[in-house]
Amino acid sequence: MEKDAPTTAPQAAGSSWTAFLKSIASFNGDLSSLTAPPFILSATSLTEFSSYWAEHPSVFAAPAKEADPARRAMLVLKWFLTTLKQQYASRSEQYGNEKKPLNPFLGELFLGKWEDDAGTTELISEQVSHHPPATAYSITNLPTGVHLEGYNAQKATFKSTIQIKQIGHAVLTVPVPGSDTKETFLITLPSLHIEGLIFGAPFIELDGASYITSSSGFTAKIDYSGKGWLSGKKNSFTAVLYLTGKEKDVLFNVSGQWTKAFEIHSGPAKGNKPANLVESFDGNAAPVSELVVAPADRQHPLESRRAWAAVGRGVAAGDLDLVSVEKGKIESAQREARARERAEGTAWQRRYFTARADEDPEDDEVLKSLGPAVGVPEHGDADKTGGLWRFDWAKYERVKAEPELSADEAAKMAKELLGQ
Repeated sequence: MEKDAPTTAPQAAGSSWTAFLKSIASFNGDLSSLTAPPFILSATSLTEFSSYWAEHPSVFAAPAKEADPARRAMLVLKWFLTTLKQQYASRSEQYGNEKKPLNPFLGELFLGKWEDDAGTTELISEQVSHHPPATAYSITNLPTGVHLEGYNAQKATFKSTIQIKQIGHAVLTVPVPGSDTKETFLITLPSLHIEGLIFGAPFIELDGASYITSSSGFTAKIDYSGKGWLSGKKNSFTAVLYLTGKEKDVLFNVSGQWTKAFEIHSGPAKGNKPANLVESFDGNAAPVSELVVAPADRQHPLESRRAWAAVGRGVAAGDLDLVSVEKGKIESAQREARARERAEGTAWQRRYFTARADEDPEDDEVLKSLGPAVGVPEHGDADKTGGLWRFDWAKYERVKAEPELSADEAAKMAKELLGQ
């Protein structure tokens, strides 16, 4: 399945869009279950969104080459800021409006890699929970060993506009140059809301604040201001990096627009001048690296683009009947699979990730040590994401050693779990 073909969004006069706005305004609860108008449907699953963390692999891997811990924390902040455009604006810029992605099924996978100047960077994304829905991911730059893992879910509500709270966090591990130690960074996720609803061309704006805190004693705070209704520049932000607990003692400050360009200066913002400009980044001038994904016929049956291929064809053709039929096959098969598990007293086995034990979800050293600095509870909101999920390296090694499924085995799995 290819990514969505570019489309032009109709304006708000369309009756389907008007009806959708009315349904949002009167809806009580999580909006993810609402049916969106045809022109806003996407053929891309949420599991693919994990790739947005590392579409600039050289920036992702750069902290592993910096020996100074303060500058290393600054490079981690820079990398995080470079991910925001791809995560939250790339779809509306490409298609004219933000599209509603496919809701992944339990066990859905999205696997790929980047091959560029940074070497091989490997992506593993898995839908680890369906009720509540949560996606976990692992991204590793193989030459440096820089590793990102995390999980997230979204809670969408309506209050004058669509408000989306992101639940979960990410953990970045960076080998320290010249030593056998590793530094850990705990990353929180920004909240967001949808602008442009009235005009039928929705796009994402970030709000509030998010944080990055490190085991070496540095914390970054990113404040998102956005354009608002009447004034300000779209997608604006400011950020500061400081010794943890000493927010007023600013080591570096950053300002700009996360969809365009930003500058990093040393010291507090009031002292910004060309002489203390440390780093700059222009998102429009920095091309993303291409993610390499196996051809659909070589993918595991549960990989996104293979599993949703027929739905993707329906979305591309505007054939909502086909979309409904093909989505229904997957949903029905998944309900039957869960019913079999309940009857047999078994549970779905995650392929790459493991949740901390339900009886002791707080047994996580990263959250114990770094969580208090940025407001992440020791249980990691596990009750809202189906578990406190961590990448399981033992599972990963077992999967690598497994023989490829035969055609008959793949067909059987697709029939039992996807109704295909």
